[in-house]
Amino acid sequence: MRYSKIILVVFLLACLFTISSDAVAQCAMCKSNLEMARKDGGTQVGNTLNNGILYLLVLPYAIAGVFGFIYYKKYKEKKAAEKATALQSLT
Repeated sequence: MRYSKIILVVFLLACLFTISSDAVAQCAMCKSNLEMARKDGGTQVGNTLNNGILYLLVLPYAIAGVFGFIYYKKYKEKKAAEKATALQSLT
C-alpha cells in the first residue's frame, strides 16, 4: 500500500513536469521591456527578467517543501510516540 502511494506521487510529478503548454501571456510591462530591449540589441534585460521569473517560481515550492518536511517530521514523531505507548501498554 505504501509503495503504491509513492509510485502514484512519482507518476503525478513526472506528468506535471513533462506535460507543458506554451504560454505567450505576459504582463504588459514585461512584454514592453523585452520588446524595447530587443530593438536596442541588449540581452541583459531578458536575462534579468528570466532570473526574476525563476526566483518567483522557486520560492513558493521551497516554502511548501519546508512545511512538508516539518509535517513529515511531526508525523514521524507522533507515530513513534504511539508505538512506544502501545508497547508500554502490552507490558
